Amino acid sequence: MIAALQSLHLTELGYLTLLAATPLTLAALGGLMCERSGVVNIALEGIMLTGAFVGYAAALATHNLWLGVLAAMLAGMAIAALHAALSISLLVDQIVSGTVINILAVGITGVYYRTYIQETSTVGPGILPTWHIPLLDRLPFLGQIFFQGQAITWAMLLLIVVVHVVLFHTVWGLRTRACGEHPLAADTVGINVYLVRYVNVIASGALAGLGGAYFSLQEIGNFLPNITGGRGFIALAAMIFGRWTPAGAFLASLLFAGADAVGARIQGFHNIPYQFLGMLPYVLTIVVVAGAMGRSIAPAAVGRPYKKQ
Repeated sequence: MIAALQSLHLTELGYLTLLAATPLTLAALGGLMCERSGVVNIALEGIMLTGAFVGYAAALATHNLWLGVLAAMLAGMAIAALHAALSISLLVDQIVSGTVINILAVGITGVYYRTYIQETSTVGPGILPTWHIPLLDRLPFLGQIFFQGQAITWAMLLLIVVVHVVLFHTVWGLRTRACGEHPLAADTVGINVYLVRYVNVIASGALAGLGGAYFSLQEIGNFLPNITGGRGFIALAAMIFGRWTPAGAFLASLLFAGADAVGARIQGFHNIPYQFLGMLPYVLTIVVVAGAMGRSIAPAAVGRPYKKQ
């Protein structure tokens, strides 16, 4: 095992880690916006899966990858709006609502894949192009990791900054955090709690949908059933371990993605069972969440439905 790790090229490993962290970070940012406003969103897995499918289907139909990315985000927003309606307006238990959406996404995408995509002979739309920033991409180590890549990865890096600024340096962010900590007090001073929560949940759908587009339009250029492989749940763990902050969620995503990247790269060494290596990110998720529970303080009103008095 040690020899296998020593044989890895650090630049390549860093690049693969950043790629693997892309969908995790996007989904974690979405979950962060939800929970900061007081809504638990375990439907991130289903939203990502739906985004991956709709994005691929749209790109396949239009022969335009960018329209596919847009369709993935819109699909994510639509599914998130369903979660918002159930959990905010109808006061359905937020965990139940998210679980139903996850099951629904697996069923619908699986059926449509087998019906319309599995047997098709149409050439796929391909994957998003790789862009290079001149001169900066020649920097040792960092240049090959951060200054050459594909659109969704760069969007993820930008969105970390955007979400941080919005949540912690704008009036909207202050209102969002107030709704997540004490919605009754926020309502008392004139903040529309329902509107704030709806907007944040739907925005989380756009982020998770973009994360789903990573799998089908940036990574492999195809769609497969359950292509997200539980990454939505890992993203929730990253959000918790990152203490409900964008930078913390990104660093936690890098930790999980690093375990995934290392496992993928050393499968061929010393006859290590691929099943063992494949479960590394999930085992790490369990360990990290178990260690973080009780140490990370969630927004006080998260998961609690609010009914206007």
